[in-house]
Amino acid sequence: MRLVTAEEMRQEEQAANAAGLTYAMMMERAGRAVAQVAQEYVAAPPGKVLVLVGPGNNGGDGLVAAHYLHVWGHGVTVYIWRRNVAEDANLARLQQEGVPILWAGQDDEGRELARLTGEADLIVDALLGTGASGPLREDLRALLSTVKGALAPQHLETRAIRQSSTGPRPGHRPPPKVLAVDLPSGLNADTGEIDPGALPADLTITLAYPKRGLFLFPGAAYVGELMVADIGLAPGEAPEVLEVTTAQEVAAWLPPRPLQAHKGTFGKALIIAGSANYIGAPCLAAEAAYRVGAGLVTLAVGQAIHPVVASKISEATFLVLPDDLGALVPDALRVLARHLGQYNAVLVGPGLGREKATGEFLQALLRGREGSVTRPIGFAVPAQDPSPSFTLPPLVLDADGLNLLAEIPRWWELLPPHTILTPHPGEMARLLGRPVAEIEADRWNIARQAAQEWGCVVVLKGAFTVVASPAGQTTVIPFANPALATAGTGDVLAGAMVGLLAQGLAPHRAAICGAYLHGLAGELWRKQHGPRGLLAHELGALLPQACQALAP
Repeated sequence: MRLVTAEEMRQEEQAANAAGLTYAMMMERAGRAVAQVAQEYVAAPPGKVLVLVGPGNNGGDGLVAAHYLHVWGHGVTVYIWRRNVAEDANLARLQQEGVPILWAGQDDEGRELARLTGEADLIVDALLGTGASGPLREDLRALLSTVKGALAPQHLETRAIRQSSTGPRPGHRPPPKVLAVDLPSGLNADTGEIDPGALPADLTITLAYPKRGLFLFPGAAYVGELMVADIGLAPGEAPEVLEVTTAQEVAAWLPPRPLQAHKGTFGKALIIAGSANYIGAPCLAAEAAYRVGAGLVTLAVGQAIHPVVASKISEATFLVLPDDLGALVPDALRVLARHLGQYNAVLVGPGLGREKATGEFLQALLRGREGSVTRPIGFAVPAQDPSPSFTLPPLVLDADGLNLLAEIPRWWELLPPHTILTPHPGEMARLLGRPVAEIEADRWNIARQAAQEWGCVVVLKGAFTVVASPAGQTTVIPFANPALATAGTGDVLAGAMVGLLAQGLAPHRAAICGAYLHGLAGELWRKQHGPRGLLAHELGALLPQACQALAP
């Protein structure tokens, strides 16, 4: 699904209006969609809903939502900050229906607003939409401050009750939820900048297309849960596609699971990983590859660490490689080269370490030869025949594989086309030779430019992970979860991707699906346990549940 700017959204609506889907029709659809979702956040009628209305189309959407909620039996009050009443059919309809309407200019010091906030089950923020930018006006900031001030004691009271051993007192009502229409008022739709006076939302219902600012910090922290409402616009086209992936897309791409399948049906993945200091990484990656459905997973690890790794995972098979105290050395290629052709996909890097010999091993692996061509000393002596060559299966490079890669001059020339690279911002900074702050300031463009320049699929990890293809397609993964900020979760992500590659997904889709399933598994854990305490092996164990959650 496309991510759009405010200007692109304006053009889409303008084109739809010219084609016969009028602004009034779009507003009616938008308001009804908001009302339908709002019903899930209030008690059975008569729930109490406070709708905050501003001057533009966003306010009109709020008026339509107020109409439907009133018709469906809820107690609705409309509180208008500013609005031109002339020829406002939606406002007139509410007046005819007898819906209480209050104007901010007539509310002495916001006393009624504070009272209504305290009594509400749901507050609908329909004050400002995508057309607004810059700081909030002082009177609007004051209005929102009144709402936040009225909400704060209720949130504190709820927290105190949760800490109390006596439980909630009879008649206690939970604090109202906040639902933002299109985006929270004060959020810049293009940049993610947010006015400090903005009201954080529990849920944002964005209309037609998600806006870019909803996925950019600091404003993204004000969005809450995000839903997209269909208002009837036909899909538009953009020369450079920026998208946010959806559950429906990922579900359609996941490899099928035929009843007559055997383990060979679902592919073989090879994971080259681990060193003396990082025993767990190979196991986490291998488990994740299995959990997304790979039929067979082989761990290629150094001889010194093989017994320990083998004791931690029962399902993997092993290629035991020459090493130096657990660190892989170039001689390991003589073992690998005989087996690479048996695998459908290969992952290199989790816990590999950064020893010089391991870097030489990686460089030789990418060159596709067991060793380099050598030329004996002396005159008129022919060069030795090159060592046997081999072809790498579809490749994922992660973690120390990326750190070692960054030390190779013009490393991108060694990579097979459409290799998947999975850097976090620090690793991306090393690959590009640029500061981390510069990477974080322009994640989407940097990921896209790098993917095009390198001919690789780039997965720039972090809150709202970005997946970019060599063709320039850039996809945002719609998850930002602090529970994932813990050691080993990147190994799980890389393992999921190689497991999907092994099952035959093209690299770009394998990267998107792996990142989405990884994020969804994290959300499943967070909803049950909260934002801290996740262990990476628990995340891998939730991947089948994440796959099942996408099933139709």
